[in-house]
Amino acid sequence: MRMSTLRVALLGCGVVGSEIARQMVEHSDDLAARVGARLELAGIAVRRTGRDRAIPGVDPEIFTTDAAALVARDDVDLVVEVIGGIEPARGLIMAAMERGKSVVTANKALLADDGFALHTAADKHGVDLYYEAAVAGAIPLLRPLRESLAGDHVTRVLGIVNGTTNYILDQMDTHGSGFAEALEEAQALGYAEADPTADIEGYDAAAKAAILAGIAFHSPVSLADVHREGISEVTAADVAGAKAMGAVVKLLAICELAPGGEAVGVRVHPAMIPREHPLAGVRGAYNAVFVEAASAGQLMFYGPGAGGTPTSSAVLGDLVTVARNRVAGVTGPGGSWYADRRVRPMGETVTRYHISLDVDDRPGVLAAVATVFAGHGVSIETVRQRTEVPDGAELVVVTHQAPDEALSATVDELAKLDTVREVMSVKRVEGE
Repeated sequence: MRMSTLRVALLGCGVVGSEIARQMVEHSDDLAARVGARLELAGIAVRRTGRDRAIPGVDPEIFTTDAAALVARDDVDLVVEVIGGIEPARGLIMAAMERGKSVVTANKALLADDGFALHTAADKHGVDLYYEAAVAGAIPLLRPLRESLAGDHVTRVLGIVNGTTNYILDQMDTHGSGFAEALEEAQALGYAEADPTADIEGYDAAAKAAILAGIAFHSPVSLADVHREGISEVTAADVAGAKAMGAVVKLLAICELAPGGEAVGVRVHPAMIPREHPLAGVRGAYNAVFVEAASAGQLMFYGPGAGGTPTSSAVLGDLVTVARNRVAGVTGPGGSWYADRRVRPMGETVTRYHISLDVDDRPGVLAAVATVFAGHGVSIETVRQRTEVPDGAELVVVTHQAPDEALSATVDELAKLDTVREVMSVKRVEGE
């Protein structure tokens, strides 16, 4: 009996797209056996033709610069989008779904910006929208959240979702590198782009956090809802301060239900976590995510979070799934937004602080500092004094949990004290 064929339009042929095309050709027989139909490249949309895109087994004639025409073709069944960015990706995906074509994408920026509208369109037109590769590369994370834990009650998602920043912070911690030096090393190894802003300022991690929160808590969450801080202000002194308290600095994405479950908090920022915490041992450019659920307890997902081969693995996994669904005449689970919870502002988040102050070395300083904390209802857990600061002293204060708004107001008032020469560092403390 002759096997049917599903024709695939591939939008984008960079590092990830070319790896997808290569694997589709190289493993075509295995993919066909898994799907129940052959997967054939109908066309590959690129910005410019004529470049040397030597992908073994791929006919150069199928490359095109007209992505819209490729998506509109009647002989295209499935669309894979790895262009990235908002437009033209959004328009192409919408056009594909309007024509009854299921879509696989790795576009975290678009999903974080407009995931609700994309899911609504997929439901309306009876097609699949899958995007495992948008968060944490090859790590199976989104599908377990969306499907395996569909009967559980997820309360928190906490993790490292950007390999570039993790590599930089790991170098600073293990080798004593400065931030600029560690960034240069990351760029030399291909972990960081020539313009690393999206990574080091937390935009990449924030987009992923929005996607994770939306799936975990069944509520629309966009990039604009995420509190974001990057790592460009993390100093060697911050890393040393973390070491002194048995901790390490990591850029964390944190998505959590507020007490009572009526709201969700979504934030990305550097934080100190204890060295015994499993996330503290995540080295290099790897990703790791903790999911906490009422019945399942704590689950940890770990692995390579970026790169052409890991990302293509996730894309191809989604492609096999949507192709199987097409063969069976069904669609997979869509978006689930029934809860529609409020996204709480960062000021309501309950957290802890590690604060380093450059102060005058004279009587009464500690009392004045403690008075400020007390005035804002913030309890002090520990105080440590170092006298290596020239003509003064360094006070390191670690707080108990308090609303972030109160902690921020405390820091602002401390900076105005006559006895405080400088607020040297402010970092949140997590994982305890």
